[in-house]
Amino acid sequence: MKRLGWMVALAALGVLEFTEAVSTQAALGAGAAWAWKPAIQTAGDGQVHVQPIRDNIYLLVGAGGNITVSAGDDGILMVDGGTAPMTDKVLAAVRSISTGPIRYLINTNEREEYTGGNEKIAAAGETIPFRPNQTIQIQGYIGTNRATVVSYLSVYERMSAPTGKVAPRVEGAWPDATYSTPQKKLHFNGEPVLVMHQPSATDGNSLVHFRRADIVSVGDLIDLTSYPIIDLAAGGSIQAMIEGLNHLIDMTVPEKQSEDGTLVIPGHGRIADQPDVVYYYEMLSIIRDRVQDMMSRGLTLQQVHAARPTRDFDTRYGRNTGAWTTEKFVETVYQSLKK
Repeated sequence: MKRLGWMVALAALGVLEFTEAVSTQAALGAGAAWAWKPAIQTAGDGQVHVQPIRDNIYLLVGAGGNITVSAGDDGILMVDGGTAPMTDKVLAAVRSISTGPIRYLINTNEREEYTGGNEKIAAAGETIPFRPNQTIQIQGYIGTNRATVVSYLSVYERMSAPTGKVAPRVEGAWPDATYSTPQKKLHFNGEPVLVMHQPSATDGNSLVHFRRADIVSVGDLIDLTSYPIIDLAAGGSIQAMIEGLNHLIDMTVPEKQSEDGTLVIPGHGRIADQPDVVYYYEMLSIIRDRVQDMMSRGLTLQQVHAARPTRDFDTRYGRNTGAWTTEKFVETVYQSLKK
């Protein structure tokens, strides 16, 4: 599939002769800064903000990772739940949308900024009853006092622990409806909802596609505020990220002038569409190819750092502070390709 031609040319430039000057954001001058670093709307005021998206789908911003909410006659379905300290504000934001029961909480991966609210959100919800509760035994078996927490199997395995081991998360936070097939299918609030296994930042990432609204919630597959946080120990890799983005491009359909159409909810940052996904795909592909080329020429990790393979994108995605810096990202790409 052909992507953005000028970006392919840029990748080739970086691979063939990395000592040549490359047109970076800084070189374009302040007047062209908008073309490289559009404002990414994120909430940093300690509050959870509600943004209607399309039909009955909403976005909650400010609780850690982005949260997608479907609200309708069947109740509430949430994709990710934010961090534990923000859970009360998340629940208040959900209640500002609907007073219906929280039926499902889908975890796109196991990171705390997506699953920190699991225990309290699940406890605030109700399982969809399959039959009228006529006895205490049936009521206890159905467990209507808890929302169903859905995830890929490996997410559950990392949040729990084998017998005799200490689990990293309390049992109330564990997913209780895991899947290990390519996808799990739901029908909720009048539309099909596909939960699809897509290895990327870890080997247990899920994409959630609301088919009627044509909205895809993708978790850590895309972070419009940063280079992706790839967890090698959890089975993530740069190649899996690129393959996942390629799959997402195939799923999405642009509307007029390549805008709108299928909407994508990233783990962080504003709502995206197919051109945004393509740009992120091309960015990671270029960086992977540059690092791979340097490794094939025998460059060490220190030499790769010195060559700055991400320099064309650092103004938009780079970080010099915090737990996930540009240097840490490049090291992870290097180690991923080394494997």
